[in-house]
Amino acid sequence: MPIRPILRYPHPGLKTVCTPVTVFDSSLAELADDLLATMRAAPGVGITAAHIGVFSRVTVLELDKSDGLRLYVNPEIIWFSKETMTHAEGSVSMPGATDEVTRPRSIRFRYQDAEGSMHEDVADGFLAICIQHEVDQLDGIFWLQRLSRLKRDRLVKKWEKAES
Repeated sequence: MPIRPILRYPHPGLKTVCTPVTVFDSSLAELADDLLATMRAAPGVGITAAHIGVFSRVTVLELDKSDGLRLYVNPEIIWFSKETMTHAEGSVSMPGATDEVTRPRSIRFRYQDAEGSMHEDVADGFLAICIQHEVDQLDGIFWLQRLSRLKRDRLVKKWEKAES
């Protein structure tokens, strides 16, 4: 479980649309283990393969260690609620930068597990926010794109200043 380097904003890889996983073997399990180790070291509650420069549709979430690891391969959101919620978001690719993002409160989604079996589930609240955030990243949408231009420009300027 090596900790892999994380792409830093504004790396162009963070705009890459990830390719669906078609091979479910030990290399996928190793990738999931590496993602977990990298996410914990960052620290974060979610990470995609894209964050480490592997452009495959794989994400792991660990909202709480007691809740356990959630691995989603080829996740796809198939329904969004009309009700929304606002929550502070950030990224392991832009440590220390956060802002409020409004997203649907509930979702229905489908995904595959490490063996390739298909699942369908619902998520609400913080879990729904996290899944939407990570699926956006797999679709090449960095979370900043969910902010108004003014908020995004202000946050990027502040982050760049802190990085220099």
